[in-house]
Formats: sequence, C-alpha cells, structure tokens
Amino acid sequence: YVVNFWATWCKPCIEEMPHFLEVASEMKDEKIKFIFVSLDFPTQKESRLLPFLEKHEIREHVILLNDPNSNEWINRVDADWSGAIPATLIYKNDNRSFHESSLSKKELITIIKSK
Repeated sequence: YVVNFWATWCKPCIEEMPHFLEVASEMKDEKIKFIFVSLDFPTQKESRLLPFLEKHEIREHVILLNDPNSNEWINRVDADWSGAIPATLIYKNDNRSFHESSLSKKELITIIKSK
C-alpha cells in the first residue's frame, strides 16, 4: 500500500500528485494499491475537493478524513510525524516506511521497489 496524506490547499501536495498518479498507473498490474487521504475540510468536499478530483481526473482511491481530532490519529500513523503534509506511508511485504516530505517520481519508485 502507498498511503498519501494531502490536501487541495497544500501546494507541495499538489505538485507531487502527478508523480503518484503516474506511478500508480505504471504499477497497476503489480500488487500495490494507492490510497489518497485528503485532509481537506469536510465542509469543502463539494466546493473544492470533488471539483479538484474531477478536473485532474483522479480516479484512484480517495478518502476524505473527517476527524477533527488529528492529535489522536497522527501518532498512530507515525510516532514521529509532526502532522505536516504531504506525507506518505508505504507498506510492502511486512515492511513499513514513513516519509514526511514531498517525493519525486524517482524517489517514490525507488522506495517502493526497495521494500
């Protein structure tokens, strides 16, 4: 699994999104699932998130996290995570890695293939 935490208001998130979509497309026949967890405000789902997904033709699995108490779940994702986005959690073959930064396409592929 590649779980990417992002939001439409996060410029670095938007800049790295094409890399994730390209890699997801290129690896569609492999056993890797991409999940995009949006941290957009639930009140902006209709006005901002859905139009963004449609405009950019994002068809991957997108989840809108609707939990106002981020302090409770951030440490469950990674104990050292400050909560800054973009952030990516990768699970593969019982290995886990967490990346609290933007990833290039090359970096993402390298991380996935190294697991």
